[in-house]
Amino acid sequence: MNLTAVDLFCGAGGLSAGLEMAGFRVLAGVDLFEAAGKTFEATHPHATFIGKPIEDLTICELLEVTGLKRGELTILAGGPPCQAYSVYNHQRGMHDSRATLFREYLRIVEGMQPEWIVMENVMGIYSIAGGAAVRTIKDELGALGYDVKEKVLKAEEYGVPQERRRVVFIGNRVGAPVRHPEPTHGDGLIPYTTIKDAIGDLAPLENGQDLGPIPYATSPSGDFQRFVRGNRRKVANHAAPRLGKVNVERLAHIKPGGSWRDIPFELLPAGMKRAKRSDHTKRYGRMTWEGLSCTVLTKCDIHWGAYIHPEQDRAVSVREAARLQAFPDWFEFSGSKTDQYVQVGNAVPPLLGRAIGMTIFDVICEARTSPSLAAA
Repeated sequence: MNLTAVDLFCGAGGLSAGLEMAGFRVLAGVDLFEAAGKTFEATHPHATFIGKPIEDLTICELLEVTGLKRGELTILAGGPPCQAYSVYNHQRGMHDSRATLFREYLRIVEGMQPEWIVMENVMGIYSIAGGAAVRTIKDELGALGYDVKEKVLKAEEYGVPQERRRVVFIGNRVGAPVRHPEPTHGDGLIPYTTIKDAIGDLAPLENGQDLGPIPYATSPSGDFQRFVRGNRRKVANHAAPRLGKVNVERLAHIKPGGSWRDIPFELLPAGMKRAKRSDHTKRYGRMTWEGLSCTVLTKCDIHWGAYIHPEQDRAVSVREAARLQAFPDWFEFSGSKTDQYVQVGNAVPPLLGRAIGMTIFDVICEARTSPSLAAA
């Protein structure tokens, strides 16, 4: 089967990687972020990266780049920038220009007429303007002939070692059933992938240490490490961000599973000296080997979340953050360290993308073998 995909707002290409794992051929990715584009180009050599605002992307250009005709694309995927919908953005709302970028996605849908659509966004999209964005997405896709359903997916239920909730819209115009992937991990299923499963084989680092590509510390242990490592002998992007002296002093007091509450009062940041003990539960959090990561954001800033290594007095490296997002180690991130963390935090975890892609793949196969579905 010639199953194709185009990824709008592709970033470094986490969703694209997942779709490729599921058997789709990604033909193009579109994004404005230059460093992410370099990563995408390096990790998706058979796809074309289009680095421009989606507002400037024409249907003719996309058809020419992909070599397709209108209606031939299997999946149009994309996650319009989520900052306008995020609960971390206290000025969020429909007035934010980023909140209307999904209309550009809809314009591309109308022009390309893909068989399937996949959209991903943060939970905050449900509450913005009383759910107006969600209703508009479904109503306007419906007007274009698509049956669309949305569901909150938990990344950890698909093998990702992280608590991450995302709203995923899936739809099609071919009359096939619309399904979301069934969980593979959790109670009664495959055990969750723990932080130790994810990063336990990576070499120890000192605060601020950058040794370039380095060998693994141990042989691979478990399916996840075998998956991310493949046949590689060294790993890149594994460098510790440099924390200031006072932060290093704070870390020495925080036990696994602990947080800012473990820091002596005189060492707390001024603003946190006024905090209630019930507030800021993830701030200055140290991970535990047997737990799941908190949501990986565009900054693994210890002041905002549990991004302290389980044993070492440092923040997690880009590679460790990427592992917690289930990126394979052949995914090497371009740009400054700040750019790299942004690429990792903005991405759809590839294993979640794979689960979505495999579910659509299964429906397509069923439709091609079932006369009733094929006729629809």
